[in-house]
Amino acid sequence: MMRSFGALIRRWVRGSETGGLDRRVRQRVEHALEYRFRNVALLGQALKHRSYVYAHRGHGIDSNERLEFLGDAVLDLVVADFLYGRYPGKREGTLTQLKSLVVSRSVLSRKALALGLDELVLLSPEERGAGGGRQPSILCDALEALIGAVYLDGGLEAARRLVHARVLGDFDELIAREDYTNFKSKLLEHTQSMGNGYPRYLVRAEEGPDHCKTFSVEVSVTGASLGRGRGRSKKEAQQMAARDALRRLGAL
Repeated sequence: MMRSFGALIRRWVRGSETGGLDRRVRQRVEHALEYRFRNVALLGQALKHRSYVYAHRGHGIDSNERLEFLGDAVLDLVVADFLYGRYPGKREGTLTQLKSLVVSRSVLSRKALALGLDELVLLSPEERGAGGGRQPSILCDALEALIGAVYLDGGLEAARRLVHARVLGDFDELIAREDYTNFKSKLLEHTQSMGNGYPRYLVRAEEGPDHCKTFSVEVSVTGASLGRGRGRSKKEAQQMAARDALRRLGAL
């Protein structure tokens, strides 16, 4: 269904830009989103990456960045509210860690892929050719912009329903999976329980172009190297370094 959704929304965007709109296409798109837009232009803007806007001689204000800014805040609020109600006995630090996990780039980019946003987001030919459609930052921005668009169009409760359905739907499975474990938190707890200092993370190398960098990070405690990790972001590399350290320490 999601693949057909991609073809439909591309037809919708082309039609809306030329002033026409196929009603059947719009209905099917909104059915896939489980939301009916009052202002359908918001949906088109939520998909416009700045490269697409500039390629069409538009202004940066026409891209999805403002909607992404808003959607990021709405997402944080909805997830924080969900966690607050879900875990009445957990302290602020644990809730913060859980929220950071749910709204992390690795998680949101996978959610965006599940929606087919890799095909839906509007990019310049150059950005598309460079693999921008599968770039985690672009995918996350598009998803957050979509949340912002729904918030503006239908209010907080509409955005809440979207976040619960598209981001929090598999929450229990998410927190149970090893690859999403907060290894940095586990390493900190382990070193503190052993009476050692705080782990320190140092970026040892950055490789690749700006749109597709790979970071190498080393973690140490009291000057002793414990582990190394690589990732598409500094945070991901730090998590991998912490996991390596935990394995070396026999704590994982």
